[in-house]
Amino acid sequence: MTSYDDALPGDRRLPGNPLRGAADSIPPSGLVLLAIFSVQLGAGFAKELFAALPPSAVVFLRIATGALVMGVVVRPRLRGLARGDWAVGIGFGVTLALMNLTFYEALSRLPMGIAVAIEFLGPLGVAVAASRRRLDLLWVALAAAGVVMLAPWTESASVSWAGIGFALLAGGCWAAYILLSSAAGQRFPGTSGLAFAMIVSAVVIAPVGATTGGADLLQPELVLIGLGVGLLSSVIPYSLELQALRRMPKQVFGILMSLEPAVAALIGLLVLSEVLHVQQWAAVLCIVAASLGSTRTSRRA
Repeated sequence: MTSYDDALPGDRRLPGNPLRGAADSIPPSGLVLLAIFSVQLGAGFAKELFAALPPSAVVFLRIATGALVMGVVVRPRLRGLARGDWAVGIGFGVTLALMNLTFYEALSRLPMGIAVAIEFLGPLGVAVAASRRRLDLLWVALAAAGVVMLAPWTESASVSWAGIGFALLAGGCWAAYILLSSAAGQRFPGTSGLAFAMIVSAVVIAPVGATTGGADLLQPELVLIGLGVGLLSSVIPYSLELQALRRMPKQVFGILMSLEPAVAALIGLLVLSEVLHVQQWAAVLCIVAASLGSTRTSRRA
């Protein structure tokens, strides 16, 4: 759930640096696919944690892990920041916290594939708005058709209106995250903007996560699983994607990332035994096709 277009300048103090030699031996497309599977595996394990911890507490564990690693490795500079830098950095961090919180709330109410597919409307909307071509209306219509097919017009135990609402909010936060990522990239060197935002995000989500999680957050086994979720969902995929972006065009990266809803549905099936109906699979594929189409159209433009 990140945009890395502005995180590419040569700051070598990155989480993936110790694994750089191994990553260089893997084709960049393979790194992107590994990152996608890592994110969705993290989401799958997070959903299993919901039986013991509320979504907000799991979000806190995930964000705190990422903030700790990024803070230690990148060490973002706080002195000498202008007022505008603070505003962008704090807004970036708050958006990151809300994006993860709303997505995990959606994940607790929807199958993984459906939650990720609906959330993907956020970056799709940003891409369409930036392109402004008539052909983009086709991708909007295709994505809208997918959402209509996912909506619980009939009673469905696996889909709820509340879950769809949270997923749409997460998508809106993702769109804002992409725009703020661009702004942060212009104000902060290297990856320090993202590190700063993750620290802010951890501070914002800590009171909610600590209150809802309570004493359960002190159970070692839950903390270890939560740390694993943080590594799989944030640190590992971020490192892999950053390495891939150094060796492949951003447009190709975007096309590969469009597969994420389908991978989420597959992981949901294999890890969580979430079986989607034919109509739900068709809806997910409609949103994947809309994202692929939009990415290819913007590439030609």
